Amino acid sequence: MGIDSSAVVCVETSARHAAPVTSAFGGVAEYLLAVGDDDAVAFAGGGSRVTYGQLRQDVAALAASLAAIGLSRGAPVALMAANGAFWAAAYLAIMQRGLVVVPLPVVLRADEVAARTAFVGANAVIVDRRHHRLLASSGLAVITESALDASTPWSHRDDVDIDEGSDAAYLFTSGTTGSPRVVRLTHANIRANTESILGYLDIRASDRALVVLPYSYVFGASLLHTHLRVGAALVDHASAAFPETIVTELERQRCTVFAGVPSIFHALLRNSSFSSRPLPQLRIVQQAGGRLPLPLLHEFAEAQPQARIHVMYGQTEATARLSALDPELLLTKPGSIGQGIPGVSLRVVDESGRPVAPGEVGEIRARGANISPGYLGDDGATASKMPDGELRTGDLATVDDEGYIYVVDRAEDFIKSWGYRISSQDVEAAAIGLTDLVAVAAVGVPDASAGERIELVAVRRPGSTLTEDEVLAQCRGVLPRHSVPAAVHFVERLPVNANGKVLKREVRRLLEARVETEPGRDRES
Repeated sequence: MGIDSSAVVCVETSARHAAPVTSAFGGVAEYLLAVGDDDAVAFAGGGSRVTYGQLRQDVAALAASLAAIGLSRGAPVALMAANGAFWAAAYLAIMQRGLVVVPLPVVLRADEVAARTAFVGANAVIVDRRHHRLLASSGLAVITESALDASTPWSHRDDVDIDEGSDAAYLFTSGTTGSPRVVRLTHANIRANTESILGYLDIRASDRALVVLPYSYVFGASLLHTHLRVGAALVDHASAAFPETIVTELERQRCTVFAGVPSIFHALLRNSSFSSRPLPQLRIVQQAGGRLPLPLLHEFAEAQPQARIHVMYGQTEATARLSALDPELLLTKPGSIGQGIPGVSLRVVDESGRPVAPGEVGEIRARGANISPGYLGDDGATASKMPDGELRTGDLATVDDEGYIYVVDRAEDFIKSWGYRISSQDVEAAAIGLTDLVAVAAVGVPDASAGERIELVAVRRPGSTLTEDEVLAQCRGVLPRHSVPAAVHFVERLPVNANGKVLKREVRRLLEARVETEPGRDRES
């Protein structure tokens, strides 16, 4: 995947590994269910298991219930359920009918559900028993798990023609830096990205993936897509809130694949037995959703040396994945997100759109069949974010002389202090070198003199007596003077969204509120 030094910033990755998207494509549901043997396990966890044969029957039964409602082709249908076989069956049934699935995080309140379904124009919802009460008075046509009682053979499903360019899903962005938007993903987008991921990630039918990420999150959905496509098993784990239970389940279920965002790996490495418990069966680890600081990457590699760690990068607007770093380069290209995956080309450009030289900072832009056609009901945002089909990621990065990309920070997360532009991720990486810290978040807080002053919010290990001065001393030993935080605030947990990603805007609000209520107080620990 190396490239000519004269074009080091445009990582053109051949699509030779990706299956071409053709007019004969039968839709995402038919595509994802084409491989798994009927008697092979598709889903496990919670003391139950569902085979591919049963999953196909459940998809057919739910599709029949949707047909009975009489929705028009392309109508949006909401989906609210916990991870598991029912979620997957509902997701696939909606798309098999030529409808558009609208996954809703299970943490939403009733008013938030109402706002989201109204925005996309959904008149129907598929919901599990646990969340039925929340939607019982929503005014939507409701389909529940009782629809599975009417067993429908997969061979008896209606044959629905699917236009590969038609919308398959509406996904709300994670909104970690601002208000969420609704991303349109087509059937062709989902298949293209699934094939791209399988072009570099060696997932096999014999694999068992432990899933803690919600399927309503694009990263979680990509796990569903790729593992169903090869006939592998997904082991659903109820929550990532208790990291020791994740380690126990990895061992008990003999899982071979695991994926997470940085906050999950922080907790595993600093607040569980993951670093000391052998997991010889674990062979593939996928990390995305933000930068995992180098100290933690090193700890992970030492804790489970048999596992191949795939550092990846993506966005909702890219159907999940844009780049990946070969695990063999984890320590020789530290901090890199790698290069474009098969079928995706990436470039890093300056404000005028010219490729940056190695070491210079620019924005990552992406092209590929996985790029969304745009946002629902927001032509202005579509034109700004995806002009001419090229995704402007909003992530700032540098490249080296071999074309490997290094994300510096989100444009919105840069801290502007005393005339310097400071990467919040650099500050966080310096602090997390202290093993008594489980998680950290650095943000800029308005300051009359500096413009913004750097403040760090940190979570300590249970029982730790680590002090603010010790954290500041660690930062001073690693960072230039202008990048050292002005204060450190210890909290029990960081604000995260339903996908486990830290909400920087909420961290800023927390600190700004402290300034307003405690005038003149510079530090608190």
